[in-house]
Amino acid sequence: MIVPWSRCTLGPLTLAQEPAILSDTGWPILDTGRVAMLTIESRFFVAGICGSEITDFLLDCTDNRYRHWWLGTHLELHALSRRRGHVGDIVLMDEYVGTHRVRMQAVVVHVVPDKKVVWQLGKGVRLPVWLALELADRDGGVDLRHIVTAGFRGVGRVLDPLLRRYFSAEFAAAMDKHARTEFALLRDHLAETRSTS
Repeated sequence: MIVPWSRCTLGPLTLAQEPAILSDTGWPILDTGRVAMLTIESRFFVAGICGSEITDFLLDCTDNRYRHWWLGTHLELHALSRRRGHVGDIVLMDEYVGTHRVRMQAVVVHVVPDKKVVWQLGKGVRLPVWLALELADRDGGVDLRHIVTAGFRGVGRVLDPLLRRYFSAEFAAAMDKHARTEFALLRDHLAETRSTS
């Protein structure tokens, strides 16, 4: 069972009943005090799984495990290099989000075991785009926040309108649907893996 919480806004335009939060209000993100131009956030509950199962799976994933999680949608997720504690790991992720193919290299920039993982896009030169998962175990499952943020600082903010072209309301809705679907599928995938082991 997935229980949603969400809305979608894009600047002055409000899209009622859209599934994700997409804002360009300049709200602080990721508890760092940094301000992002765009945020796509989904909050939901997934029964039958806990935070440690999700973070352990994602931080030690292989392409084969990732593909079997969601056949035809998840293509690759593996570490190109690893660091102790995972902060500094460089990963390659390739998947479909709706009709969008998203292929990226990212660096793990923050880990709180069982509770939070943050990736920043880019390898040598880091881009102003982050993907964060925040997890809070509760009776029977986990509350999950899936957050994509993007935006330049300082003079680079003149390039932010280019990000808006990619981070559209349509992409936000596709990302929200993707996140809600994939974590329910992960729960089912892990249960199936345990039962065949």
